[in-house]
Amino acid sequence: MRDVEAGVLNAIDEAETVSLLAETVGVPSVTGTDAESELQHRFARLLTEAGMDVDVWKLDLPGLTARPGFPGTEAPRNEGYGVVAVTGGAGTPALALQGHVDVVPTGDLAKWEGHDPFAARITGDVLHGRGACDMKAGLVANLAVARAIKKAGVRLARPLAVHCVISEEDGGLGAFATLARGHTAEAAVITEPTSGAVITANAGALTFRLEIAGRAAHGATRHEGVSAVEAFWPVFEAIRRLEAERNRDVPGLFRGDGAPYPIEVGTVRAGDWASTVPDLLVAEGRLGVRLDEDPTAARAAFEEAVAEVAHPWLRENPPVVTWPGGQFASGRLPAGHALLDEVGRAVADVTGARPAEAAAPYGSDLRLYAAGGIPTLHYGPGDVRYAHAPREQVELRELREVTRALALLVVRRCGVL
Repeated sequence: MRDVEAGVLNAIDEAETVSLLAETVGVPSVTGTDAESELQHRFARLLTEAGMDVDVWKLDLPGLTARPGFPGTEAPRNEGYGVVAVTGGAGTPALALQGHVDVVPTGDLAKWEGHDPFAARITGDVLHGRGACDMKAGLVANLAVARAIKKAGVRLARPLAVHCVISEEDGGLGAFATLARGHTAEAAVITEPTSGAVITANAGALTFRLEIAGRAAHGATRHEGVSAVEAFWPVFEAIRRLEAERNRDVPGLFRGDGAPYPIEVGTVRAGDWASTVPDLLVAEGRLGVRLDEDPTAARAAFEEAVAEVAHPWLRENPPVVTWPGGQFASGRLPAGHALLDEVGRAVADVTGARPAEAAAPYGSDLRLYAAGGIPTLHYGPGDVRYAHAPREQVELRELREVTRALALLVVRRCGVL
């Protein structure tokens, strides 16, 4: 096995991997856009070239929406594609490597150095660009492992699967569709950015919408009206109190994160004329779901906190709470599962140190795979603090280390003929 492992590691083309990452970042695969589908088809071709049997299918969007457990979406879309590649032996894959091709929008282009988020700029040993960290480096690492196995001439005793999914950023439609199609595995590694740690649990996140009513009046006689903006303020304060309450008892897995279950109001819109008292405010945000908490209970806690706001106007005109968009439950790897030790040993053999185990405060596809009976964890290149920001970047050293560790994991878990 040592000779086989060495052969696979030597077959990893690091320069080719970096070049592929730059090309992949160059595809502006924002959630719900045509480029998302374009990148899926590109990875399908690359995985076929890596000697894998590839299943590419167009998602039945109406059918998935009506299916029990549908995770919700936020980005409008006309189409979506699934891509799953399998190689080595028959039966259930011993391991699936999973990654999402979609990225979040760029925001203000003036805040990006060079003003082109998809230019994949390299400075020293760091590659910059939208999606570099979240999570195209992880996607490319998965492909690089498949390529190295083929190049080394290794025949796996048990199958390896590579899952490329869409729509992770707005709910997990792609992972949901992949599992609904019947693709499975004995275990899975999602190569989201983990800064060298192994993430074995995710908090969840539920998208909420608040509607606060006011009473319109001319701005010159504002006391005749009730501002929806002013009525919202005690609601916002109640949300902050609820956040503090829900973060009082934090599991040690969160490694010092004092607020792993944040509640954030991301958008606020009110009024339609500068000299009119606004009669409606709409706020949207995300509610953190605690580990092992039923999302129904999380929703109920939020709705109760909003309903109990002591405000005369709101008692007569209660806020309306709805739950559109992505609905991420929490999820975790079963305690004592062998995958954690297997990944830890592979990482230690590459880096010289066992990785720390941690939990993440954000939702991911992990909870869908876990709910589907697939023990799953995160291990991938990048620091999540750079994700969704104009400073998004990934250290190429991490890309190299993760690719090598995953290669060892695949050879050991799948075995060779």
